[in-house]
Amino acid sequence: MSTDKPLAVYVPPPPQAPKELVDEGNDGLINVGEVITTALEYRWLILAVTSFTMILVVSWLFVATPIYQADALLQIEGQKGVTVLKELQPLMEDSTSVSSQLEIIKSRMILGRVVDDLKLDTVATPDYFPVIGAAMARQHEEPDLATPPFDIFARYAWGGERIKIETLEVPRSLLGVPLALVAGDNGSYQLFDGNKKPLLQGVVGELATGEDVSLFISQLNARPSTHFTLTRFSQEDAINQLRANFTVQERAKQSGIIEVTFNGANANQNTAVLNAVINTYVRQNVEYRSAETEKTLTFLETQLPLLKKQSGTAEAAYNNYRQSRGSVDLDIETQSVLASLVDVDKETVKLQQERDLLRQNFTPDHPRIQATDAMLERLKSKRNQLNNTVARLPDTQQAVVRLKRDVEVSNRLYTELLNTAQQLRVSMAGTVGDARIIDSAAANSRPVEPKGPLIIMGAALLLGVLFSMVCVWLLRSLRVVVEDPEKIEKQLGLPVYASIPHSKMEVTLSRKLKTGKGKGEMLALDYPDDDAIESLRSLRTTIHFALLDAAKGSLLITGSRPGIGKSFIAKNLGVVLAQSGKKVAIIDADLRKGYLHREFGVKRESGVSEFVTGSVNLNDILKPVQVPGLTVVTTGQLAPNPSELLMHPRFGELLQHINELHDIVIIDAPPILAVSDAAIIGRLTGATLLVARAGVHPIRELEQAVKRFGQAGVRVKGFVFNDLDTTRQRYRYGYKGYVYRYTYKS
Repeated sequence: MSTDKPLAVYVPPPPQAPKELVDEGNDGLINVGEVITTALEYRWLILAVTSFTMILVVSWLFVATPIYQADALLQIEGQKGVTVLKELQPLMEDSTSVSSQLEIIKSRMILGRVVDDLKLDTVATPDYFPVIGAAMARQHEEPDLATPPFDIFARYAWGGERIKIETLEVPRSLLGVPLALVAGDNGSYQLFDGNKKPLLQGVVGELATGEDVSLFISQLNARPSTHFTLTRFSQEDAINQLRANFTVQERAKQSGIIEVTFNGANANQNTAVLNAVINTYVRQNVEYRSAETEKTLTFLETQLPLLKKQSGTAEAAYNNYRQSRGSVDLDIETQSVLASLVDVDKETVKLQQERDLLRQNFTPDHPRIQATDAMLERLKSKRNQLNNTVARLPDTQQAVVRLKRDVEVSNRLYTELLNTAQQLRVSMAGTVGDARIIDSAAANSRPVEPKGPLIIMGAALLLGVLFSMVCVWLLRSLRVVVEDPEKIEKQLGLPVYASIPHSKMEVTLSRKLKTGKGKGEMLALDYPDDDAIESLRSLRTTIHFALLDAAKGSLLITGSRPGIGKSFIAKNLGVVLAQSGKKVAIIDADLRKGYLHREFGVKRESGVSEFVTGSVNLNDILKPVQVPGLTVVTTGQLAPNPSELLMHPRFGELLQHINELHDIVIIDAPPILAVSDAAIIGRLTGATLLVARAGVHPIRELEQAVKRFGQAGVRVKGFVFNDLDTTRQRYRYGYKGYVYRYTYKS
């Protein structure tokens, strides 16, 4: 079939950047209206994601094990007690810093004692139902045992179970290996290894042994068949577990106040463990101070008998000499030399004793020992000078000076050491150490973890909103569909003649028609005040000008794909045109799936197919409906070769005859990208309009549809933008195609 129109090929304009959430007219700032619009569009997704996040957090708060914290305060002071000898003060002073005390508290010496005293190397816990069992057991506060929801879950603990292990001895190969204990009747139980191999059987209150394993249980409160997990750790592992939940720090720098905290799931056990730690530390501190004083006293007590013997020997020698030589008088100068000799020898002996005491704790290179050696050298030099002075005296006086010196030095040293020993005994009895407890351990009534349910839920709400916005952003990034009619005009260079808003009533009518509950209802007839119909009235005026330069008064309405509302536009536009006094004909040219006959309540038979095949004449296919001036031409019987029928010359004659009898002819055609029927019909009509539905088409799809018509020599006049969400557009400040509602009120 030939036509007078030249073959034209559509060349689209170069694509432009799509309009997203950025307002291009406001220096690239975020378009708040677009953000609000997007949030409203995806409100159910945002609500669902946020609700799901909140449910997860609330569930986690329910099943999470609460962690309680116990804390205590210690004070580290200088050495207290009786310091009885200034000469021995350097031996008794505390040279230990607070930081070293922090390490002592965390040492194996302290924590090991606590592990042994509290039996922390043995852990026994009931087996709870996975995930929710422990949480449900925590909710059970009654003294009686909780009943399992079903008998098949009787092996799990559900609340109220108690077990106390006094002794659990296992071979080295089972250290750290969880053992399974199954409660029986009347306090009996069985113990199995990790491979469910029986290890022993026993009764509560009696020591049970078997295969290198011994177990003594003093308390077992559980239903028969309840399972427990028993684990015996090595002391090193138990200490490491204790240390992992244990913190020690100085509250303020150089304050000497140490804060000790312990975290755990059992508040009472936390308090017991922390009290044991601080009491053990204070006790060992006192023991250390007492041991230091006791060591000094022991050394002095070994020196006293020797000094007493030396004193007696020196006094006897002096008396014997005087008896054999008679009384010898010393002048004043000689007496002064004698006094100096006595003082030097006394200091030398005391320093030597102090050096011997220091050597028990330090090496010869220690600064204190080197300082003592330097003092001994100075005393030795002074002693040599005094010896030279004595050597110039007569022999008799030299002997008297030497003997009297020995007597006085021995007596003085013995007397002073005797007094020192007595004072040290008193000091040791009053030793209190340099650490004292300010606050004993006390556990918080509220758990420290999870921290603040309300805060966590608020954070979860914020996180849920942020995560949902990320999901929306991802969907928006992947979604390249046209939602703004302005985008069509910018990127395709074709006008959008009308924007038809979404009609909830049309959705209801379509649903009724598909289910067979409605018949003959039409939006333009039954709900003429609907916003969509008002927009079609605007399109009615636009079509008048679009057809002014057309050789034919026919209008082809189609689209790029099915399900975009082209039949809705065709039928309601025909009604609106007929109501304005025009003679209008609507032709259902979708010979594959056309259903306009159901919309108008007429029969499909005697339509386009029958006319083209020559079985009926023109008057037989023109079917008037309830709207004055409106005629409908149905598809007729659905043919197996619709394209061939449309290309038949009689179809062109059909359009020509109907054009002569009516002012405007509206042709509803199949989608152009699905079949070629629309391109065939478009060459025979005066104007072609493409229907685009908001949020359905990528811009490339519409561009391809226009290009397909151009390749067939059909020029697309423009678009009708259908199903526009006016609620969303209300927030788009940059949108130029506003749609307002303006109706009469009775």
